[in-house]
Amino acid sequence: MSLQEECFIDCPYCGEPISVLVDCSCEQQTYVEDCQVCCQPMVLHVTVDEDGVPDVYAQREDE
Repeated sequence: MSLQEECFIDCPYCGEPISVLVDCSCEQQTYVEDCQVCCQPMVLHVTVDEDGVPDVYAQREDE
């Protein structure tokens, strides 16, 4: 079983679909990652359920 999972989100700045690599060994985490398309800093909120499935919510850093 992999501890990292690729998740797909839409950038809250440019709206482009992008993929982010999530560390599933942590139940909850919040961190900043730049969009691969527009380079704006997104705040990613990650939760991982009991089955190891991650859920990612992205918001603008200036929100």
